[in-house]
Amino acid sequence: MREKLEASLAQSRIALPWWVAVCTNAFTALLAATAVTQRAGVLPPLVLVLVVLLIGATSLVWLGTGRILPVWTKCVTVAGAVAILLTEPRLPDFAPIVLVVLAAEVASIARPAVAFLFLGLDLAVLGWAAAGPGLTGAAVYLAAVLLGHSGGFMLRWYVRALAAERAGRVAEREHTILTERQRMAREVHDVVAHSLSITLLHLTGARRALQQDRDVDEAIEGLTEAERVGRAAMTDIRRTVRLLSHAPAERHTLPGAGDIAGLVAHTRGAGLDIHFEQEGDAADVPDLAGLTLYRITQESLANIAKHAPRSTARIRLHVGRNEVRLIVRNTLPDRPAEFAADGSGLTGMAARAEQIGARLRTGPDGGDWLVDLAVPPAGASR
Repeated sequence: MREKLEASLAQSRIALPWWVAVCTNAFTALLAATAVTQRAGVLPPLVLVLVVLLIGATSLVWLGTGRILPVWTKCVTVAGAVAILLTEPRLPDFAPIVLVVLAAEVASIARPAVAFLFLGLDLAVLGWAAAGPGLTGAAVYLAAVLLGHSGGFMLRWYVRALAAERAGRVAEREHTILTERQRMAREVHDVVAHSLSITLLHLTGARRALQQDRDVDEAIEGLTEAERVGRAAMTDIRRTVRLLSHAPAERHTLPGAGDIAGLVAHTRGAGLDIHFEQEGDAADVPDLAGLTLYRITQESLANIAKHAPRSTARIRLHVGRNEVRLIVRNTLPDRPAEFAADGSGLTGMAARAEQIGARLRTGPDGGDWLVDLAVPPAGASR
C-alpha cells in the first residue's frame, strides 16, 4: 500500500511524504464521520450517505484505480459536502473543521493561485452558513481556515527546502566519491605509467642488444631489470591502493619530495639522459605538496620515456622560504605534437596542482618541453 501511494504521489508530482497524505485523509474522514454523526436523525439518511460519498470520493477513486484526481475535484466535493452539513449547524460543529484541513492540504500541494481560489470557496461556504442557517462562531472557523491555509503553505515550503537540502547532500556525496576516485586513479595512473615506460625502455634495449649487437648478456640484463621494475610496480600499486583506502593520517608513507632524487636515479638507470639539481632541504616540504611534486616529476619522466626517450632532460627542484619550485625541461622530439598528446597525464598534473593551490605551466618553451610547478607557502601547507 505504501509503495502504491508513493508511486501515485510521484506520478501526480506531489512532493508530500506518503504519511502526510495518509494522516490528512484519515483526519478528514474522522472529522467528517463526527459531523455526520452529529446530524443523525436531523438530515435524511440518503443525504448523509451522499455527504459521505462526496467527502470520500477521491479516496475511493484512488483505492480503485491508483490514480489521484486533480486537487480541484476534492475541493469541490468536500466543500459541497460541508455546505450540505451546514444546512443544519450544530454546537460545537465539526463540519467547518473539515474545511480547515482541506485548506491546509490544498495550500501544501496546489499552485498558490489555485490554493487562494479554493480558500475563497471555503470562506464563502462559511460566510453563507453564518448568514443563512445561522452557524455559531463563524468568525472562529474563518480564522481557523486562514490558519490552516497558512500552515499548508509553510508545510509546502518546508518540504521543498528539505528536498533541496537532501539533493544537495546527495550531490555533495557524489562529488566527494568522484573526487576520491579521481585521486586514486591519478595515483595508480602515475605509478603504472612510469613503471611501464621504464619497463619498455629496458625491453627496447634488450631487443636492440639481440638484434644489433648479438649481446645475449646485455639482453638478459635488460630483461631482468624489466622484470624487476614490473614486480616493483605491482608492489607499489598494491601499497598505493592500500594506503589510499586508509585514514589520511597514514598517507605520509607515500613518496614525497625527498624521494625525487631516487626516482631520477632509477629512471636514469633505464637509459634516459637526465640531469638533476636540488636546492634546499626536501624534508621541509609538507607531505601533500611533496607527493604532488613527486607524482608530477614521475609523470614528466614517463612522458619523456614514452615520447622522447633520446632527449636530454633537466630537472631542478628548489625548496625556498617563499615557494617550492619544480622545473622539468627536455628537448622536444621531431614531432612535438605527439609529446603533448597524452591528455590524461597533463590533466592529472593540473588536478594535483589545483589541489594544493599551486601554479602549473606545461607546454613548448623554445626548443624544449617545459613543466613548471610553483607551490606557494599557503598551498604547501594544505
